Amino acid sequence: MKRYCQYLQLVDDEEKISEYVSAHTHVWPEVIEGQREVGILDMQIYRHGRSLFMIMDTVDGFDFVRDMARLATLPRQAEWEAYVSQFQGASSAARSDEKWHLMDRIF
Repeated sequence: MKRYCQYLQLVDDEEKISEYVSAHTHVWPEVIEGQREVGILDMQIYRHGRSLFMIMDTVDGFDFVRDMARLATLPRQAEWEAYVSQFQGASSAARSDEKWHLMDRIF
């Protein structure tokens, strides 16, 4: 199993942050199915204020660049990314890897 950790800053708007949190209590089934299809076994997002921290566990053969690019082409994924971008302060055309920043493990 591989693990990737990423971070992102949300917009400075408590109402939008609440909407973002609510959206993640009901992630569209096609988005979850797409994650599984490309090899994402589990994804968790934690929040502290405007900061988000994502933990993504994947299959051993997961290639971050290749498989995230493939995920972006799957049904409803682009629509989901466009929808959540309003809360992330990003362009609706921005890919996930343009918004989320990979972190290096130091311990």
